[in-house]
Amino acid sequence: MRSEDIRAKFLEFFKNRGHAVLPSASLVPENDPTVLFTTAGMQPLVPYLMGAPHPLGKRLVNVQKCVRTQDIEEVGDNTHDTFFEMLGNWSLGDYFKEDAIKWSYELLTSKEEGFGIDPSRFYITVFKGDENAPRDDEAADIWKRIGIPEHRIYYLGADSNWWPVVKGKDMWTGPTGPDTEIFYDVTGTLGDLSHEEFLKADEEQKIVEIWNDVFMAYEKKDGTIVGDLQSKNVDTGAGLERLAMVLQGKNNIFDTDLFAPLMEVIKEQTGKEQDKRAMRIVADHIRTSVFMIADGVSPSNTDQGYILRRLLRRAVRYGDVLGLQIGLGPVYAAVMHKYADIYPALKEKEGTIAQEISNEEEQFRKTLERGMKEFEKIEWVGVAEEEITEKKGSFAAHAAPMVPGKVAFDLYQTYGFPIELTKELAAEKGYLVDEVGFKREVERHQALSRTGAEKKFKGGLADTSEMSVKYHTATHLLHKALRDVLGEHVFQKGSNITPERLRFDFSHPQKMTAEEIKKVEELVNARIQDALPVSYEDLPLEEAKTRGAIGLFEEKYGEKVRVYQIGEGEEKYSLEFCGGPHVKNTRELGHFRILKEEAVAQGIRRIKAVLE
Repeated sequence: MRSEDIRAKFLEFFKNRGHAVLPSASLVPENDPTVLFTTAGMQPLVPYLMGAPHPLGKRLVNVQKCVRTQDIEEVGDNTHDTFFEMLGNWSLGDYFKEDAIKWSYELLTSKEEGFGIDPSRFYITVFKGDENAPRDDEAADIWKRIGIPEHRIYYLGADSNWWPVVKGKDMWTGPTGPDTEIFYDVTGTLGDLSHEEFLKADEEQKIVEIWNDVFMAYEKKDGTIVGDLQSKNVDTGAGLERLAMVLQGKNNIFDTDLFAPLMEVIKEQTGKEQDKRAMRIVADHIRTSVFMIADGVSPSNTDQGYILRRLLRRAVRYGDVLGLQIGLGPVYAAVMHKYADIYPALKEKEGTIAQEISNEEEQFRKTLERGMKEFEKIEWVGVAEEEITEKKGSFAAHAAPMVPGKVAFDLYQTYGFPIELTKELAAEKGYLVDEVGFKREVERHQALSRTGAEKKFKGGLADTSEMSVKYHTATHLLHKALRDVLGEHVFQKGSNITPERLRFDFSHPQKMTAEEIKKVEELVNARIQDALPVSYEDLPLEEAKTRGAIGLFEEKYGEKVRVYQIGEGEEKYSLEFCGGPHVKNTRELGHFRILKEEAVAQGIRRIKAVLE
């Protein structure tokens, strides 16, 4: 059964049972600063699960785009991916356990309305109970009445059969409750399993979870259950990739029709397929990147943009491992071909997607080769086991070779290596990374950045990394845009630039309006899109002034000054005295966004902004 048919049959099954079909929400959550991405089908529905009435009624169904970044390191095995589609249906105070379980079973096993899966290969888990809620004998009894043998029902704890599953400190606020899950024998050979054999089969990926019914009856605040929900709700669902794996008779998601076209392109471009893990990483990361960009994410050093950058750079590296010399273009083209009819936004954003991936690939390749050479030069240091307790057991007791924190920071700062990439490269050699030392260097760098404006080093830069140079160039566009919008009384009074953001102080007597901020953003981004060349000349001071160059910081200049110009001829936009480094063309900058506008002194305003 093709993935297109799986989606359609799922939606039709629940439409026939009174469910209204919802479109997928964006991967970037609206009005939820607690998470970077939509990680589950229920996430956009939390207000309604908490009791607010939904405009389409009490029964809902959809196919929701999701991203889970905690699975990045697991990508390459049989079942883990970062982007996935969640098939989900909900009851908002309507039906509960009986109908939810019954319909799940019918959809999966019915040959007429459903998928016709053999139930003799099912294993069921239910919640075993704890101090928060009793053992879910009700769910177990429903399964028995349906026909699941008692010895195929396993009672597990909250780390498996409670949603959301808690990993680490539990700070969840929202609806919560026990669940029951359906596992499927992908080998077709296991038969009856003891409790221990079931857990081992799960660990070995001989069985996979294909369905989950969550019974949301409780409310949590900061990880603590504070009472019952206004109404009992059902949140059920299945990952499309795993369901396709079962329905298409595969033992991993990468052989399904959701990934097969991508894997085939990679094979064709490299002429080999012995490194399946690397192929899977490239396919997964490019697929995820395409959907992120379509939903408005651009590569950057913060938040969603950092995850996107990490995925793309990881894909570039593993593409090189495979010998994918032609680049990532054919892979994201395969993603577009597979999904554009299902998600029209991909087609609408095709140009943006291609440009963002191409730009990031080009940018990273410029520094990757040099960075790898530096990595190979690392002088490893020994570290006693007590100093690496987090990795205890991974290395011999006497010592472990380690990438020094300063080196890891230099790889990040100079060559754009995310710390995760350095850790991954080190792990391949059996080494660790001094993460404590890396964090110490980051903190030292941040302290330097805070004093950068006072030092006035090269136009406010605390370093000359690639991102800092981009931000420095962006300040010239910002300065000119502010003068265009607010008036020629605006002059730069200081700047502070780090690889993460720019801070720009300027003369202006009052708070900027929202309209003025928006106009400044639009002007800067328009000049970036114009792909204006950036050039400089060393000129006599008086000639520079005659040409209209603007001075920074009210500094004293010598007889000869360096003047940077953005644009040329009729498209000349900015002309300023400056000694710092700049990009060669504004198209290198990405998207400019103002985060904050505030007062810092009488008649002095400050803007903080990022490039995404």
